Amino acid sequence: MLFHLLVPLADQFAAFNVFRYLTFRSGGAVMTALVLSFLAGPGLIRLLRSRQRGGQPIRDDGPESHLLTKRGTPTMGGFLILMAMTLSTLLWADLRNGFIWVALFVTVSFGAIGFLDDYRKVVRRSSGGLPGRAKLILQIIIAGSAALWVTALSPAALQNMLVFPFLKLVLVDLGFFFIPFVILVIVGASNAVNLTDGLDGLAIVPVMIVAGVFALIAYLVGNSVFASYLQIRYVPGSGELAVFCGALVGSGLGFLWFNAPPAKVFMGDTGSLALGGALGAISVITKHEVVLAIVGGLFVLEAVSVIVQVISFKLTGKRVFRMAPLHHHFEKLGWAESTIVIRFWIIASILALIGLSSLKLR
Repeated sequence: MLFHLLVPLADQFAAFNVFRYLTFRSGGAVMTALVLSFLAGPGLIRLLRSRQRGGQPIRDDGPESHLLTKRGTPTMGGFLILMAMTLSTLLWADLRNGFIWVALFVTVSFGAIGFLDDYRKVVRRSSGGLPGRAKLILQIIIAGSAALWVTALSPAALQNMLVFPFLKLVLVDLGFFFIPFVILVIVGASNAVNLTDGLDGLAIVPVMIVAGVFALIAYLVGNSVFASYLQIRYVPGSGELAVFCGALVGSGLGFLWFNAPPAKVFMGDTGSLALGGALGAISVITKHEVVLAIVGGLFVLEAVSVIVQVISFKLTGKRVFRMAPLHHHFEKLGWAESTIVIRFWIIASILALIGLSSLKLR
């Protein structure tokens, strides 16, 4: 909005020229989302606490300590992230850019699915929300729509193409299978972040790390000069996603203020499904889906631990981990919650550096 209001006035007021620059607007999006989160957070938490008698239902089959330390904490805090991120993006982004609307569409739609899931849990006072099949079908429909939208907006030379990091000349034409691939990336990322969100602050910091990495990737991929120098695929218009990623980082920081141990609010599926979907959509637009699997490797590990646990138990009757997802396994081993969270943050940071190296090592 500010871009459209102030850039036309740059000829009369030279100071408004700064609104032409992605770096300035991305920084503005970070700060705006952060301030909005700080301002709205306390009131939203009070509202959620008053509406959710007893807070988020705690699973009886989860770690025993959660029944004592997390009982009564309200959920649906992801609404704070979505509100701050969406408003900040609308304020600072170039709204003529179709990729911005794709990212917002996926994020808000997945957030709506998460909201319905959280609402059913709170109303029924049960850890079971939307039926898994219904949730998955809704996610597939939204991700499929986004896949078609991204394909229409992408350059013809990159449509249906899979780009591999570290290999500058390798392009794989997925053809018809590109749509199912995009669905897998977005839905998979969404549910992987959802599985990771089990401890105070555990999911939101890695999400911010990944969003920060993709803010840089989007900026470089959307700039023909930098893309040519780094020998990465140039996607016109994708640079505007740096503003969206900035808003995501700012809203995540604001949410972390209230989600830091001991958490005053949980993001719930409202936040985790939306944030994972957003990261998946950004990776598809920038043609860095494989890099997402590296940078977001922590989310992959959490998801794989659940898959391995389920398959092992069904085939052999034995469990590989004491409890899945992976962070619960370490809780069962006696690790303190803060130890698990900080060590997982370190892992996420290391994976982010590995993913960033793909920009230069080709």
